[in-house]
Amino acid sequence: MPHADVSPKARSNARGMRSAMTDAELKLWSEPRAHRLMGLGFRRQVPIAGYIADFACPTQRLIVELDGSQHARAGAAHYDLQRTQRLEADGWTIRRFWNDDVLRDIDNVCEHIVRVIGKGAFE
Repeated sequence: MPHADVSPKARSNARGMRSAMTDAELKLWSEPRAHRLMGLGFRRQVPIAGYIADFACPTQRLIVELDGSQHARAGAAHYDLQRTQRLEADGWTIRRFWNDDVLRDIDNVCEHIVRVIGKGAFE
């Protein structure tokens, strides 16, 4: 699948976000990095369709987003919905997890990701 053009600003922002990951992002990243989760390749802080996805598995068209409390606000929820709709229109599956879920129960989060990928692999 061809890559969409990524603006230099988006590429720079993504690079900066990779070097300033949250505790939840660092904890989750330790699981799929280096193909440790089902042998799949995940990338972190990836520019996609004008947005920066927290984690993406391009081969499975899966994006994993980690949300802090700021995502519960009305304006943020609306933005997240638009973003999700845009990415889903491009064929991506989006899964969102609260930072607290990652920090408290990383195993369950990873199991959910594996289930989502497993369903996609057999459909």
